[in-house]
Amino acid sequence: MEQDVVGAPSAECGSDGKPAAPSVGDAIVPFDNRIQVVILQHPQEQDRALGTARLTARHFRHAILKVGLSWPSLTKILGRSVDPQRWAILYLGSAKAASLAPDREVVMLDRKGEPERNQDALLGDIEGVVLLDGNWSQAKALWWRNAWMLKCRRVILGPMRPSLYGQLRREPRADGLSTIEAAAMLVSRLENRPEIEAALMASFEKLLAHHRATQPDARKRGGRVQGK
Repeated sequence: MEQDVVGAPSAECGSDGKPAAPSVGDAIVPFDNRIQVVILQHPQEQDRALGTARLTARHFRHAILKVGLSWPSLTKILGRSVDPQRWAILYLGSAKAASLAPDREVVMLDRKGEPERNQDALLGDIEGVVLLDGNWSQAKALWWRNAWMLKCRRVILGPMRPSLYGQLRREPRADGLSTIEAAAMLVSRLENRPEIEAALMASFEKLLAHHRATQPDARKRGGRVQGK
């Protein structure tokens, strides 16, 4: 069954849907973002100890978090008509920005998985982004179960540093990021607002610090985005 969270979740909701540690989420002031954020979370990701989907949504006034496996269209998700060509879906698949466009942190791909021409112009026309919250196989399932995604633009990321998860969760690829890291990087670049990345990364660091303090021996996985 599909579950929805529209806009910034309430203060009582933590990164995994449970009460958040006061030091992690209580002081968040949502950004009035121009680029709308939609997070599609695989149902099996809801109970991950280090999930970051809800924490990510709390940072944006214009954000939607939906839990499920498939949706008829982007219009149905948003409740309004949109041009899918002005929306970007973060999905790495087998593509690697480091080899396709090593000088860019955000790369838009065509239907063949090759970098589009006029990257800056196309990225500048984006009005919203979709993040797939799940591990690699879960995100792949979301991608293939929602044919409407092929009508949208596809972007990948080329982070300059590995995920802050470190030893808390092993990533199959060096460019694998948590949902909050991916949103921080993508939205801040598209809006040219470094303060967005700084705020989201600060919240992520607090979440990890709280986890290490309360569960020092834990090695649980969670909070992935397979925009990767």
